Amino acid sequence: MKIYMIIIILLLLGAFFVISENKLSLRNPDDRIELGKIYFSWVAQIFQNGINLVGDAIKLEWLPENKTG
Repeated sequence: MKIYMIIIILLLLGAFFVISENKLSLRNPDDRIELGKIYFSWVAQIFQNGINLVGDAIKLEWLPENKTG
């Protein structure tokens, strides 16, 4: 339950960051559409980066080398 709350809080903070950085007004319908475009492309990029990170971590050699004879 705590993890879900942390994720929700981080996503909300991200939305607030997008709003402030792009000077968007939630009262303007055009700005809400722009917010949706920017926000969901940002979230999609986060998931893509996560996929790339996990893929790269899987490719690494995690076991130590056998140095015995």
